[in-house]
Amino acid sequence: MVLSSACTSIGPGTVARDRYDYSDSISESWKRQTLLNIVKLRYLDPPIFVDVGQIVAGYSLETGVSLTGEVSSPRDNRLALGASGRFTDRPTITYTPLTGNKFVKALMTPLPPSSVFFMIQSGWPADGVLMAALVSLNGLANQDTSISGATPPDPRFLRALELLRSIQRSGAVSMRVQQQESGARQASILTLRSADIAAETLVQIQELRALLGLDPDATEFELVFGGTPAQPSEIAVITRSILHVMLTMAAAVEVPEDDVASSRATPGLAAGDDAPRLVRVLSGESQPADAAVAVQYRGHWFWIDDRDLVSKRALTFLMMLFTMSDTGGPGETPSLTIPI
Repeated sequence: MVLSSACTSIGPGTVARDRYDYSDSISESWKRQTLLNIVKLRYLDPPIFVDVGQIVAGYSLETGVSLTGEVSSPRDNRLALGASGRFTDRPTITYTPLTGNKFVKALMTPLPPSSVFFMIQSGWPADGVLMAALVSLNGLANQDTSISGATPPDPRFLRALELLRSIQRSGAVSMRVQQQESGARQASILTLRSADIAAETLVQIQELRALLGLDPDATEFELVFGGTPAQPSEIAVITRSILHVMLTMAAAVEVPEDDVASSRATPGLAAGDDAPRLVRVLSGESQPADAAVAVQYRGHWFWIDDRDLVSKRALTFLMMLFTMSDTGGPGETPSLTIPI
């Protein structure tokens, strides 16, 4: 005779734990995938991205208790007790390879200048953002990398970034989008205030105007995409694509010297080079003990030190660019679902 059989709901108790665990796992895998693709680009291997499309976690808990008795004679009484239980945890995770024209276009299209400067407006440091995202600023060239090595940035470009960061701290620079009088076109306006700011900041603004060839009397400048401005009231920038940003970061990956000597990896930046680096990726034969993120590739470990705040910020910036760019697809790409 069955005395009881029940199914108990365990869902509410799993939310706090599983939400954190899945969030932490996705974040960690995203960091590793991003770092791995940066390292692969140093070896001119194509980057591959796989997105976590969906997570469906299903739980069930079944319990049962039984009590049976049997009497065959006054001296032969039998009593049996039984209990049963079963717990099932069966999450289903969907992985979506990011491929196709839409994804490649998003990787290779230059970033909108307004998006770059609005990141500065939202509080990201101007020097770090522009060092990562710009090819040039009013004709002043940033660092460039190629299969033959790295070209250092124009010292005036670095000085302009230094001035912009200082002016940003003072609150004297801002961005806005306004509708042009023609009605259809929108323009991004960069404003350099000259009222109610410190004398030191005024000097820095004057130096920045001179470096960029800006109108010394204007306070508003239109942000345009191009190598050089058409007039002194414009700030012309050529922005990098996400892939270009990754290639620039790849130049700062430390790789074994034998891999460079044998032409397995591009030259990049030398370990002792004082050239500006977007990120510093260390390498070694053994797994690091204190890494913010680490991956294994071609028999070596590559990692970002957990105490390297500049490199961690640069990696986060790159991940934010992926979030800002429309790199996904409306379900047109194939997906792989693995029950765990």
